[in-house]
Amino acid sequence: MHALVYHGPGRKAWEEKPIPTIVKPTDAIVKILKTTICGTDLHIMKGDVPEVTDGRIIGHEGVGIVEETGSAVGNFKKGDHVLISCITSCGKCEYCKKGMYSHCEDGGWILGHLIDGTQAEYVRIPHADNSLYPIPAGADEEALVMLSDILPTGFECGVLNGQVKPGDTVAIVGSGPIGLAALLTAQFYSPGEIIMIDPDDNRLNVAKTFGATQVINNSTENVLERIKSLTGGKGVDTAIEAVGIPVTFELCTDIIAPGGHVANIGVHGKSATLHLETLWAKNITITTRLVDTVTTPMLLKTVKSKKLNPNKLITHHFRLDRVMDAYETFGNAAKEKALKVILTNEE
Repeated sequence: MHALVYHGPGRKAWEEKPIPTIVKPTDAIVKILKTTICGTDLHIMKGDVPEVTDGRIIGHEGVGIVEETGSAVGNFKKGDHVLISCITSCGKCEYCKKGMYSHCEDGGWILGHLIDGTQAEYVRIPHADNSLYPIPAGADEEALVMLSDILPTGFECGVLNGQVKPGDTVAIVGSGPIGLAALLTAQFYSPGEIIMIDPDDNRLNVAKTFGATQVINNSTENVLERIKSLTGGKGVDTAIEAVGIPVTFELCTDIIAPGGHVANIGVHGKSATLHLETLWAKNITITTRLVDTVTTPMLLKTVKSKKLNPNKLITHHFRLDRVMDAYETFGNAAKEKALKVILTNEE
């Protein structure tokens, strides 16, 4: 088979690799039908995730068809249509029993990270019974790719950790796919204002069509002054960081109101300054989280009922064997007006 292989910061290749095989009886082998590229993959390519080793197949999202199952897999069989979770869960360890699948003692975020991932023609899924979801007949596969990672991530790490409530003023810093996923799912809770902050006018315009009530271009506007004017000088109730660089995290702590929540989603490769000299008395809560995907079944229901339309996040389509071109497009998102790309494994 062919796959997208990481060879150190700034180096990747589309090359031939062996088709994966069953290693443990709880494994399944899945033929990839559709996958995508995540902002986390770009962080890997930059060297921000140093534990990813030379030769690793990248990717942790996708839908496919079960090709083979281990003897202990009971929920799936050959030919089943499945959604692949970005998080692998044994379902039995202490963390899994707490619903913290991201910290599973024999899983967590391992696909495209510690084991080979989904930007390939085939992938091995450990603990398949707990790490795959059946796809309902007639479902939109492209839309469901968004449920592998970005929608549960935006929802769990941003909206739930940010404790968004009816009437709240919410600021989302970063209007890329993760920020937009947070925007879409924040509307479950009817906040009064959702303010999107980004330097890309195209993404801000998209955010307005997705439900943002205010947008701020931080390359041309003074964000602090604008937030003060929008909130009567108080700041926002929830600030969601959806980029993963020091300046955006520090901006969230600058615009938060007393008693507010700063919810970090971004993957950070560099340290950020925590200004406790100004924050210590503000009664704020700062949360970090790796997505647990505990909300994936609920999100599947909202997509099936058409209460949520993840298809809106898809802007570009490529054949899987053109993944290098897809990375070029996704990595130059502002120029290419790219959000999520879909990679299709065609015969």
